[in-house]
Amino acid sequence: MKKETYTEVSDKDLRDRLAEMEKDYAQLKINHAISPLDSPAKITAARKEIARVKTELRSRQLNNK
Repeated sequence: MKKETYTEVSDKDLRDRLAEMEKDYAQLKINHAISPLDSPAKITAARKEIARVKTELRSRQLNNK
């Protein structure tokens, strides 16, 4: 998802999506430790998506103060 689409989503939906993404990221890491993934770049992409969501949530938090 692009940054522009994160700005259109509500805070609650972003938090829910973040929790799901973190769960999926943890599962990817576990799976990769057991047997290597076909594309380890999925781990990097998942980490970057999590960072994008956290950045959007933090910017909203700072703008509301």
